[in-house]
Amino acid sequence: MGHTNVRVTDEQRARFDADGAVLIPKAIDPSWIDPLLAVAERELAEPSRWVTDSNPGQATDRLFTTRYLWPTDETIRSFALSSGIGAIVADLLGSASARLYFDHTLVKEPGTTAPTPWHQDIPYWPFLGRQIASAWVALTPATVNESSLEFVRGSHRWDAYYAPESFTDSSIEWASDFEGERVPDIDTARCDYDIIGFDVEPGDAIVFSSWILHGAPGNSGDRRRVAVSTRWLGDDAVWSPHPGSDPTVTQADVSVEPGHYPADDRRFPLAKMS
Repeated sequence: MGHTNVRVTDEQRARFDADGAVLIPKAIDPSWIDPLLAVAERELAEPSRWVTDSNPGQATDRLFTTRYLWPTDETIRSFALSSGIGAIVADLLGSASARLYFDHTLVKEPGTTAPTPWHQDIPYWPFLGRQIASAWVALTPATVNESSLEFVRGSHRWDAYYAPESFTDSSIEWASDFEGERVPDIDTARCDYDIIGFDVEPGDAIVFSSWILHGAPGNSGDRRRVAVSTRWLGDDAVWSPHPGSDPTVTQADVSVEPGHYPADDRRFPLAKMS
C-alpha cells in the first residue's frame, strides 16, 4: 500500500491556521481504502477492547467506534505511520514531527439518529499543546447533510477548555471526573456561530485542531459512513494526564513525566515524514 504524494499548499496551511480545520482531497493513496474497510468490518463482527457500540449487531441506527488498534493491527499501524497522513498533519501544524497518539475507526450505519455531540478533543486527552490535531479520513462518501463533520470556524482560538461529556449514556464514564465549563448549546443557536462542514469522498482527509469545537449529525442517508481518524502530537505537545482524560494510555503506561514532551517511541511512535 502506497505513500501519499499529496503536498500541503500554502492556501491549505493558511486555512487550517485561520479556521482550525481544512479539507485535504485525496490525502491517501487509494490502495488503503479496502484494507481499512476490512478492519472496520472485522471490528463490527468481533469488537476489540476500546469499543463504543450504541446498537450492537444491527445494520441500521448503529453508532460504532473502535480505538487503539495500532499496537496489534498491522494494517492500522502501517497506515498511521507509513501512509504519509502524519506528515500532512505535521506540515499543517508547522511541526517537524508527528507522534501517533491513537487511531479511531468510526462507523455510522444508515438511519442512525444519534448525533456526535459538539465537543473539543483536547480535554478528553492527557496532553496539552497547540500542535495537536486529528486527521479524519473518509473511507466512504459522506455529505454534511447526511453524516459528515461540522466545525465552529475559529473556535480553536477561543482560549476555551470545555468539560468532556459522554457521547452516549455509558460510552465514556471516565469523563465525569472532569470539572469545567460546559460546551455551549450550539444546535439551538446555530445562526450565532460560523459553522463550516465538508462533503467527502473516500480518501479525503479533514485535518482539524484538537481545540476546535466540532460535531456531526447521525446518518440520515441510506449508506454506511466509515472513517478512520488518527490523532497526532506535534513538537509542542506535553504529557498532561488529568481527571476525566482518556484511560487508553495512563501514567503507568508511559516513560515520560507530566509536563514533558512525550518522547516515548513505544507508546507514541513517530510517523514517517517522507
